[in-house]
Amino acid sequence: MTVVKSPFSLDNYLADLAPLINLDCGTRTPAGVAKVADIMTEKYEAIGWQVTRHQFAAECGPCLEITNAPGADHYDVMLCGHMDTVFPEGTAAKRPLKIEGNQAFGPGVSDMKSGLLSIWYALKEMDPALLAKLKVLVCYNCDEEIGSPWSKDWLVEKAKQSGCVLVAEAARPNGDLISARKGNAKYRITFHGKASHAGSALTEGISAITELAHWVLAINEQVNMTTGTTMNVGVVQGGTGVNVVPDFAEAIVDLRFWSNEEAAAVHDRLTFMANNPFLAGCRVEVDRQTFKPAMRPSGDTEAVMALVEAAAKEEGIPFNWLEAGGGSDANFTAAAGVPSLDGFGPMGGGFHSEAEFLLLESIEPRIRLLQRVLGKLAK
Repeated sequence: MTVVKSPFSLDNYLADLAPLINLDCGTRTPAGVAKVADIMTEKYEAIGWQVTRHQFAAECGPCLEITNAPGADHYDVMLCGHMDTVFPEGTAAKRPLKIEGNQAFGPGVSDMKSGLLSIWYALKEMDPALLAKLKVLVCYNCDEEIGSPWSKDWLVEKAKQSGCVLVAEAARPNGDLISARKGNAKYRITFHGKASHAGSALTEGISAITELAHWVLAINEQVNMTTGTTMNVGVVQGGTGVNVVPDFAEAIVDLRFWSNEEAAAVHDRLTFMANNPFLAGCRVEVDRQTFKPAMRPSGDTEAVMALVEAAAKEEGIPFNWLEAGGGSDANFTAAAGVPSLDGFGPMGGGFHSEAEFLLLESIEPRIRLLQRVLGKLAK
């Protein structure tokens, strides 16, 4: 099966990658995300694909809906990636794309500008006869790094119109692809007590910080390392002065889980605790700010996994399936009942840090792998 039209040029790829790296496009920098969208729009329109731009909120960048089958009500495959990064404005100027040996460095180099670009490379170089048999939808969103609050409904809607979803987050440095991801949630818990003088009227006050302290211990007791349900009270604040019984405190809590049922049980427990505070007279509010369901393979997913394994064997690309602790948009599409797999970008690591890297020797093989998978889906 012939799937590549012309030899791969790493120099050309890196020249295409540089403009995507050397601009600030954090989720909260919508103008930068829009520039990424402009670059990718130009590339897809140059190969004859239809690009539709969505603006879901004024405070976020645009999302791109791209297809070779305009007007289709069902797609054979949805390819997915995000255009935003976690980095603040000014990062790109401080750390532009840099090549050292067999690695590239820069903000978003593997999470996931190379994934965005590799999807385009795979599609533009595919055998036209194979591509003609395949209805492909490409979705690039603008807000994945903060949980896709504006784009997730759109992603799920499009996933439900697709036979399967392949997400081009980075493959791991050892080459592993991702078949499962933990779910996660972020909670903001606020505690309202009663202020009083800590010296002359201590017993008249109700300490919000004391209530918070009880919660920290109770939350730690809900951690279950056996099932993988973990909670971390990562940020706390409260009080106004050492001589004042604090009437306000706040905690930000991270929840990770393999079982959506356990996540629901944790939520119910937190709600119960809020309705039954440890200190009489204290008021507690629980706000689940983000929620991403766990991604677990179904029987239909396993069939796609077998197809990927066969494609990798044909290309001579070794890999294993990984169950990852972090989440992606594949969590949402898998929870919608659509077979979803992840890690179809080039290999890399050090995400969300100055050490983020891309393994250059993995770029071309992973493009070939994606092409081979798409070719098998076409048959």
